[in-house]
Amino acid sequence: MNRHHANPSIRRTWQRVAAGALLLATAGATWAMDPFTAQYRANFMGMQANGTMQLQAAGNDRWTYSLEVAGMGARMAQSTTFERHGDRWRPLTSTDSQAGESGVAAMLVKRKTVEAKYDWSANQATWSGDVDSDTGAVRLREGDMDGMLMNLVLVQDVQAGRPLNCRLVDEGRAREQNFRVEGKETISVAGQQREATKVVREDGSRQITAWIVDDMPVPARILQRRNGRDHIDLQLQSIQ
Repeated sequence: MNRHHANPSIRRTWQRVAAGALLLATAGATWAMDPFTAQYRANFMGMQANGTMQLQAAGNDRWTYSLEVAGMGARMAQSTTFERHGDRWRPLTSTDSQAGESGVAAMLVKRKTVEAKYDWSANQATWSGDVDSDTGAVRLREGDMDGMLMNLVLVQDVQAGRPLNCRLVDEGRAREQNFRVEGKETISVAGQQREATKVVREDGSRQITAWIVDDMPVPARILQRRNGRDHIDLQLQSIQ
């Protein structure tokens, strides 16, 4: 596996990646990608933590994309397994969990685990675990994504200049998601100044802002806010 670091020497061949066009694929396109592990400095509900984002091959054109943030007695983990279907990718299963295991975190972070199954033969998504009793199945349609896969696609769509929209299927709901570009900003990535494209998505009381650098397969920074307050702030430290 080739190693890459978050500095100006990065020269990932994103022409190959952009050709995949996950969400808005053109006929005959293919998407070549490499596994990676990215390390983030994280602030999770005011608590300092470390984050690890990984893309790993699962065989048979399947991949697992995950994020784990842990520190000061709190842990948050998200993971999705997805597969190739024609010129697109679609989620198969996902898990989203969080817990406050000790100290102040035990009071601030509610323990919760939600698992999702995307059954494309039946064209429906279902959820289990800590979900509301009225959480029902959602009928799937081509191009639907879960939250993690949406984030992976976002980087490529920004770098390729494609429209930043998709349908997110999550915990009994299907919602159109639209990111808007808010221009360029210079940000610090592992001590290096890099130019990034800033994109924002708002969904009721939740807001996600991401900073995308052209030659990186992951956001250089992700800021999630809930009810006007910072919830998770991830800042890239290294990638290999």
